[in-house]
Amino acid sequence: MTNFANLGLAEPLVRALEAKGYTNPTPIQEQAIPTVLEGRDLLGIAQTGTGKTAAFVLPSIQRLTASGKRVLPTHCRMLVLAPTRELASQIAESARAYGKFSRLSVATVFGGTSINKNRADMSRGVDILVATPGRLIDLVEQRFVSLQLIETLVLDEADQMLDLGFIHALRKIVKMVPRQRQTLFFSATMPQSIRSLADQFITNPATVTIKPAATTAERVDQYATFVNQAEKQALLTMTLADPAIDRALVFTRTKHGADRVVRLLGQNGIAANAIHGNKSQPQRERALAAFKSGDVPILVATDIAARGIDVSGVSHVINFELPNVPEQYVHRIGRTARAGNDGIAISFVADDEKPYLRDIEKTIRQKVPLKALPEGFLAEAARLASVRKKAGPVEVPRDERPRGPSGQRPPRKTHDPRPANPYAARGRNRRRRGGGNRAQASA
Repeated sequence: MTNFANLGLAEPLVRALEAKGYTNPTPIQEQAIPTVLEGRDLLGIAQTGTGKTAAFVLPSIQRLTASGKRVLPTHCRMLVLAPTRELASQIAESARAYGKFSRLSVATVFGGTSINKNRADMSRGVDILVATPGRLIDLVEQRFVSLQLIETLVLDEADQMLDLGFIHALRKIVKMVPRQRQTLFFSATMPQSIRSLADQFITNPATVTIKPAATTAERVDQYATFVNQAEKQALLTMTLADPAIDRALVFTRTKHGADRVVRLLGQNGIAANAIHGNKSQPQRERALAAFKSGDVPILVATDIAARGIDVSGVSHVINFELPNVPEQYVHRIGRTARAGNDGIAISFVADDEKPYLRDIEKTIRQKVPLKALPEGFLAEAARLASVRKKAGPVEVPRDERPRGPSGQRPPRKTHDPRPANPYAARGRNRRRRGGGNRAQASA
């Protein structure tokens, strides 16, 4: 059986891996590490949870250490681009752990944190910088970060960065880095749009494909249940009552949907937190920490925020709402069955979501088995409907209501028949009568 030492990794890295309890490489690590050590560009296609981070961080640390170059103020030697804050934090945490005996510095740069702290971290320079594209460009344009001496450029979760509209930022960044560099490009899926993007960044790469694009983890048991949209809450509460659930990650399509699910669960005595783009960075970190520790074992997330959630104890992924982009399904269920564990993925499918399910099955090239509604479901759905009717509609807090085109949040709807600004109506009446017009009075 192959071990990390046989892949050509230096003793300090092998020692760091042993400290984390890692002995044998995953397939992508086994194929990617020797290639990266040779200095070649790499195109890696592998599902989430297969060990992509170690596949590029370990050999890169060895190459940075061997070159012996000193980092200059405001510069970095290795740049890792990630689509989300959580993934950037996870990669940086892994880099610090793997490089604990290599004495390389690691820093993160992403939105939601103090830009002054980012400036301070970069003032002395850093060996490995993990960043999201938007905040990185802000710092480069303010001349607090320079990308002119980068030796290694890594794009992780490239398909997600494309989905999030980072294409222009990525093209801008690649113009700032040296042409003579090593580029490592990783993605869980490889549609033509991603391959076209890869061609702009990498030159004559070695390609490592662990699974065909958009296949799902073999250790994940997948099920789908047809249910009316209004009765999904009842199905969720009954599903979460299963004692076999250790930690469950619940997915919604929107931020407001995630908050709504958390409130509904709370009304039924089930503690849960939400994680999405409207949450501040401290709120996201607290929610993730409570989920990892098991203090709050239910985490409700959107697709974007879930990238970078690497918790080995996630026993269930529940698609409260199916994604309208089928590739996102692959990423969602990849949050379970990690680190060699088994996992279960359950999807709640309303009538208007059945086309989404068909698209998912085409993408993953397999049928998702159907699971019947649990015994006693109709009684539970009727009970919850009765509770909701007595309680009245759930009022959405002002800071959670969607913004209008002008960026202003709409006012709460009331039953007051008067106009929002009664003085405006009075002014119109005065003008119709020929009075109250300041322009006429001054004339």
